[in-house]
Order: sequence, then C-alpha cells, then structure tokens
Amino acid sequence: MIVLVQLFISFFKIGAFSFGGGYAMLPLLEKELVQKHQWITTADFIDILAISEMTPGSIAINSATFLGYNVAGILGGAIATIAVVLPSFIVITLIFRFINKFKNSPYVDWIFRGIRPIIMGLIGAAAITVGKTSFIDFKAVLLALLVFYLVSFKKLNAILGIVLAGALGIILY
Repeated sequence: MIVLVQLFISFFKIGAFSFGGGYAMLPLLEKELVQKHQWITTADFIDILAISEMTPGSIAINSATFLGYNVAGILGGAIATIAVVLPSFIVITLIFRFINKFKNSPYVDWIFRGIRPIIMGLIGAAAITVGKTSFIDFKAVLLALLVFYLVSFKKLNAILGIVLAGALGIILY
C-alpha cells in the first residue's frame, strides 16, 4: 500500500512540474525513480526511455505505466499513469474555465516567455544524462551521430532510424 502512495506522489510531481513534455521531464523522472526511490538503475532508466520512445504515446505515460507495473503490478501501472496525467487534466480544466478572461494578458505572455528557456535547459540536462550512460564506446557514439544526421538532416523517418539503429546494434554488438 505504501509503495502505491509513493508511486502516486512521485508521478503526480513529475506530471505537475514537467513543463514542456516528455524530454523536459527526464531529469525529474531520473531523480524520482533512480536516485530517490531506487526503483530502477540508471541503465534500466535508459532502457525504459528507449521503450517509451518507440511505443505509441507520450514518454511520461509510457514510462509511468511501465515502471508502475514493474514496481506494483497492474494496480501500480494504473496508479502511476493516472497520477502523471492528473496535473495536466487539472490545469487544462482550470485554463479552459478562465481562458477568455486572461487570454490577452501580458502577464500570461511573460510567464510563457520565462518558461521556454527553462524547458530548453531541462531538455539539455536530459540529453547529457542519457548520453553519459548510452555512449558505452566509440561505436555507440558513431551510431548515435549517424542516426541523428540521417533523421535531422536527411529527413529519414524516425521509425526507420530506430529500426536502423537496432539492426546496426545487432551487427556491431
């Protein structure tokens, strides 16, 4: 029962304080799941991110469902998933209720201008965290750079990039 409450609180915090979507929430996910509760290792965290990225849906929901299930079964998966989406549901409901009153407010514009750089910083921190544990050798760095180049500059479909990386991983490792 205690672990279910911990799952709810952790994923509610992740959902509440992760502005900017999945990548911006990675540092908070790592802090809660790996460092604070030690439910998973850093290597497992990277694996969950990879699986969450490849499966349909957002990283937050996929990782909450996956980790909640691993920690406390079906009920844990359901509780973690509900907890991570509940803050967004509450905020959207409140915004909808008051949107007409504040939609032209300069204060709202200033708030969003202040949040944007923070989101970029969180995404950068997540990239460094993932990079430190993902680049296990020179081949992994080259593989990452190749897929990044193909997807970003040659407009290779991201799904094909994942398939290519998996195939090259089988060949190289």
